[in-house]
Amino acid sequence: MSSASPELSQARWFFTGMRGLFSLPAIILMISFVGFSAFALESGVSRAEAMFMTASVWALPAKMILIGTMTSGANLLAIFLAVSLSSIRMMPMVASLVPEMRTERTPTWLLLFLSHFVAITAWVFAMGSFKDVPREARVAYFAGFGITLVTVNTILVGVCYGLVAKFPPVVAGLLFFLTPVYFIASIWATGRQSVVKVAFIVGAVSGPLLALVAPGFDILIAGLGGGTLAYLFDRYVIRKDRPQMVEKEQDAQAQAEEVV
Repeated sequence: MSSASPELSQARWFFTGMRGLFSLPAIILMISFVGFSAFALESGVSRAEAMFMTASVWALPAKMILIGTMTSGANLLAIFLAVSLSSIRMMPMVASLVPEMRTERTPTWLLLFLSHFVAITAWVFAMGSFKDVPREARVAYFAGFGITLVTVNTILVGVCYGLVAKFPPVVAGLLFFLTPVYFIASIWATGRQSVVKVAFIVGAVSGPLLALVAPGFDILIAGLGGGTLAYLFDRYVIRKDRPQMVEKEQDAQAQAEEVV
């Protein structure tokens, strides 16, 4: 009985993570994948290819870049580099999420496998709900959510591939646009560190400007340059005053204790 109890507990948390499919982030992502089905259909990508992209590439922006470079006639190396550079942005998410769910007994191969399911939706959902999940159950919890989300969206793309042909282009575009709108609000709401919000503001301001000044390199410049600028501003402007604020709080607390 004692040996079976941990396994039952892990299974329970796996199914609890599966129920995350009915959360707001997952629902909005599924609606966006309906829009992706329309985009794939209009771009000449077959149903099987669109489903394979969903399961293997997973991140929605990376699939958009993949289809865009394919239809533009780019060579295989250029397509590979474009998708790889797009996916590198997931590394900080993986680096911040893995320590939140890893334990001493978690095998490395399992963490590497689960890193495939880390995208903005999974990251926002996990970082927001891990506080209510015991650390030893977080791997099973995230596995239940990530695997279910990818599987359901892969099936959804296959089912909706023929249906979206009847949608007006404006409707398909609106469905797809729901994802970035929600992600913008979620990243700001879940940003725990000041540098995250500073980087968010820098990116929101510099992104549109760089799209006009340096089209084609705007995302790269905004990501590297804006992220570096945000780090320097947070390090030498915001956090510079924190030790003084802490000292003032400690002095005020000490004076209050003396009065008492």
